[in-house]
Amino acid sequence: MIPTDEKLQKVLARAGLGSRREMEKVISEGRVTVDGRVAGLGDRVAVGVKIQLDGKPLRIEGAAAKPRILLYNKPEGEICSRKDPEGRRSVFDRLPRLQGERWISVGRLDFNTTGLLLFTTDGDLANKLMHPSTTIEREYLCRVMGSATPAMMQQLRDGVQLEDGLAKFADIADGGGEGFNHWYYVVIMEGRNREVRRLWESQGLQVNRLKRVRYGSVFIPSKVKVGQWTELSDPEIATVYQMADMPAPLSAPEGGRGRKSR
Repeated sequence: MIPTDEKLQKVLARAGLGSRREMEKVISEGRVTVDGRVAGLGDRVAVGVKIQLDGKPLRIEGAAAKPRILLYNKPEGEICSRKDPEGRRSVFDRLPRLQGERWISVGRLDFNTTGLLLFTTDGDLANKLMHPSTTIEREYLCRVMGSATPAMMQQLRDGVQLEDGLAKFADIADGGGEGFNHWYYVVIMEGRNREVRRLWESQGLQVNRLKRVRYGSVFIPSKVKVGQWTELSDPEIATVYQMADMPAPLSAPEGGRGRKSR
């Protein structure tokens, strides 16, 4: 349930409609109504009000009371945008449909990168997890053409100057392999575009397989196959909020949603 007398942009952001700054812009454009009246910046709302965005009613109370988080095992060949001019498949295509709220992707994975991707209906949570000030380990399994020398691996740990600043692996572990391809587990602390691939390229090595296997303390369950999703349980949701240094939401009622894979 929405706390009494709360800022409208905060309520909309928590409902998964975007960041607070984005919601302030939407409100200032006159696209939001509260109980039939066009809302303005600075408006506060209480429990039970009827909120509409672009004429469509929003189920704000449900979104605020029970934020949801999905873990999706992304396959190759899917984009992380909702729509693509080229008609390519989106990660959102396989997710369960929502009414009055939307799934927000916590970060992105490249078109050809596979593995763990989180989605939530809580915009505040998504924004906090993605903010540069929030330090969260992201672990990847990568197959590299060739083998890295000890000097290369040390350089990647110490840091490499890329076009958008200094980058490094927080950890590198040998994952084995035979022949020309070799596997490595690597950990980065931020989510810059193609960061893992670019770090390896700085050493003259190419990544030909890349899978995210961990985000903070969240791993892909073995039962969640490629292209499937599972909904996190209340204790797992609390763990994600803890990673973002945010208070955990209220638990879902007994007999409510469960874990699902698709």
